[in-house]
Amino acid sequence: MSQFLSMFQQMGSKEFSQGIGALAPYFSTIDPEVSDYRPSYCEMNLRNQVKVQNHLGSIHAIAICNAAELVAGLATDASIPANARWIAQAMNVQYLAKAKTDLKVVCDAAHINFSLPGEVTVPVAAYDFAGTKCFNAEITMNIKHAG
Repeated sequence: MSQFLSMFQQMGSKEFSQGIGALAPYFSTIDPEVSDYRPSYCEMNLRNQVKVQNHLGSIHAIAICNAAELVAGLATDASIPANARWIAQAMNVQYLAKAKTDLKVVCDAAHINFSLPGEVTVPVAAYDFAGTKCFNAEITMNIKHAG
């Protein structure tokens, strides 16, 4: 079982979310709130707070990218074999609508085979509170097996 998934199950959502910044400090800049986490799936809330806003008062594009990389990385980490490692290699994004509210950022990678080494493309979407899709991403993860 993934170290992060095990931590989420033991600590719960709130403590796990607060602890992410200790393990990967850059993610603390968006105050992630991981709400659901299991193999091939991760969901978090990204609050529309001043520190993540752009000059228009909506959530900055790069803050959404940060959240997308986090959920994709966690979903990948919980899905790869125990002897494997991963690193984000590329990110293609589409900004579909202004993010004026808090966002639900979702990685649902149930259709991906994480068991083989090489590149996989992991999907992420972000939705506002009205259910409008504001963002799409495809994040290429490079999976390497030890040995």
